Amino acid sequence: MAGARSTRRRAGTGSPDAVPGSYESGEPHAPTPPSSTRAGPVAFPDARVYGVAGWAPGGSSRRQRRAARALEAAHRRQLMAERQAELEALRAERRARPYLPRGGEPGPKAGRSYRRLALTPHRATSEVLAGAYPFLAEEGLGAAGMLIGQDAWSGSAFCYDPFELYRQGALTNPNIFLAGQIGRGKSTLAKSLAVRSVAFGRRVYVPGDPKGEWTAVTNAVGGQAVELGVGSPARLNPLDEGPRPTGLADAVWRAQVATRRTNLVAALAESTLGRPLQATERTALDAALTDAQRRSTTPVLPLVVDAMLEPSQPSPGSSIDQLTADGREAAHALARLVRGDLAGLFDGRSTVTFDPMLPMLSLDLSAISGSDTLIGLVMTCASTWMEAALADPDGGQRLVVYDEAWRLLAQPALLARMQAQWKLSRAWGLANLMVVHRLSDLDAVGEAGSQSRGLAQGLLGDTATRILYNEPFDEAQAAGSVLGLTSVEVAQLPELARGEGLWRVNERAFVVRHLCTPGELALFDTDGRMVRA
Repeated sequence: MAGARSTRRRAGTGSPDAVPGSYESGEPHAPTPPSSTRAGPVAFPDARVYGVAGWAPGGSSRRQRRAARALEAAHRRQLMAERQAELEALRAERRARPYLPRGGEPGPKAGRSYRRLALTPHRATSEVLAGAYPFLAEEGLGAAGMLIGQDAWSGSAFCYDPFELYRQGALTNPNIFLAGQIGRGKSTLAKSLAVRSVAFGRRVYVPGDPKGEWTAVTNAVGGQAVELGVGSPARLNPLDEGPRPTGLADAVWRAQVATRRTNLVAALAESTLGRPLQATERTALDAALTDAQRRSTTPVLPLVVDAMLEPSQPSPGSSIDQLTADGREAAHALARLVRGDLAGLFDGRSTVTFDPMLPMLSLDLSAISGSDTLIGLVMTCASTWMEAALADPDGGQRLVVYDEAWRLLAQPALLARMQAQWKLSRAWGLANLMVVHRLSDLDAVGEAGSQSRGLAQGLLGDTATRILYNEPFDEAQAAGSVLGLTSVEVAQLPELARGEGLWRVNERAFVVRHLCTPGELALFDTDGRMVRA
């Protein structure tokens, strides 16, 4: 019995030499080690390999069991070290990654919520989310073209070039409309666009400068500024042929010159009469112009007026007496340019010549700025030469600036010519820039439903770039309804600071801070008389 008890005790769990769950080394077979392989294989001096660290077979010596426990402890320390290294790497990565933790920033007043918000995810298009999520901003128009300033919404640089954007397909036409209150910086922006266009190899034409602000700018870039006014030595013959486009046949050129002269004289007569010409008056005018061209290869207005007052030969369908009676009223209207308050400006041969290859040309009308009618007549005369220069296919890309355009919109003849240039801007390589004080200036043209009103509103419809500077609340509401501005854009207009403008480029909107160099600010200054004693 003692031997049996000894055997049983040696094989049971109470034996000091046994390990729970193990067998003596003398047993015919040993159990399969556990499946966990956290530790590598353990080798004992007797060359037997075991799969679990710290496990020793029955009958192992105390030294072997101590070695197995030490090996298991070392392995656990190794696992803990590896886990600690992983956690440290994860913490370092989180510290280096700039993102907001799911529970909010730590610390006091960090806006952390006690519980996680259970909100349903909202899915929408990027166009909708751009307004719902305030941290999204426009990517801009690219880096090609002139640097205008800074995009106030994104903080990035804002570049604009109507010709480059049209080439990319971002614009449907290169025309520009600029409006804003007095003293908000719209004139500075217009001059900046002109000067920076010259740096890109484009030519700039200013067909009318009522305040004389463009003369210094034109001279600074090496252009030509012609000052016209009563008592001025400069004289401009509106019946000059003007610059001839290259590669044009003689017959075609003569026909174009004759048509341009006829339209010009008719436009001058309508402007002075204040009404459209009747059919018989137009016949008398054409007969007088034909007579004047027969007398001189370069006719002048006095010859046309004399031929209308005293016709020398009849015209088909009209006798000399009929021509005299039909053209009498129109002749006296044109005599204003010859012997009236505009005498000395357009009643003789030209004393100045225009070079269309210069970087900038401007017509200074500050000496006659008191009358919108006189300015309209002068610009109508100047437009004859300009049309020939603008229609030249080899003229390159040009910017035509209509400053103080509200004065010109009241002249039907000029309005029709402006519409033709807006329509033909792509064919002629033009970018027309119209500068007004407010959008309602277009509604002041003609009567409601009139042709003049339709032409003025058509200019805005043919303009893909609309720039609006600070406007009062009522004007902002009107601009929003006409241009289709959003409520956010309408609310932005009265808040714009000086030099800031809302740019609508097709359907894209930007708030741009116009930036100028100190030299540009000194050149574009229009407040000299207000700030200097």
